[in-house]
Amino acid sequence: MQQRKSASSFGRPSGTDGSDFSYRMVVDSRYTKVAKGKSRLHVLIIAQAIIHLIGGLSRFLLSTSKEGPDKLAIATVALGFISLVIGELGQRRSRENFLRLYMITSSIAFLLSTAFVVQKNSLIEVLQDMSGGEMKLFELLEIGYVVLGFLLQISTISTIITLIWNMSPPKKAS
Repeated sequence: MQQRKSASSFGRPSGTDGSDFSYRMVVDSRYTKVAKGKSRLHVLIIAQAIIHLIGGLSRFLLSTSKEGPDKLAIATVALGFISLVIGELGQRRSRENFLRLYMITSSIAFLLSTAFVVQKNSLIEVLQDMSGGEMKLFELLEIGYVVLGFLLQISTISTIITLIWNMSPPKKAS
């Protein structure tokens, strides 16, 4: 009993002489890349949720009551949040098909969102009338929304592609 206590007090487990270190398994680097990619994707999904929430609220609050809510705006917001749910499921369960579907649906939602802004002609008018100096705050926010959404979408797509690449097992050479 005394010998076991003294052996464990040196920091070495009992039953080994310390020379078995070469047989220990090392985690493959792609698994650590997958873990980092999943955590980065989670942050990007939260950021996209915030962007969709802000965009959806601004569309519904600024729509005129006579016309009612725009169908394109409703479709954009709905598709955006559905894609976020798909992305979160794909990220949590490491499902490549869900991640690919998320990449496609979030891109479509972003394109619909951009189409909504362009449809209102405010983006084109603002870009053409920049020399006038009269830019409304809302028009600036719409441009910022589109630019930030574009940068976020590019970052999300690159993260998903890297994540799918690292999740798939390496190809065996025959």
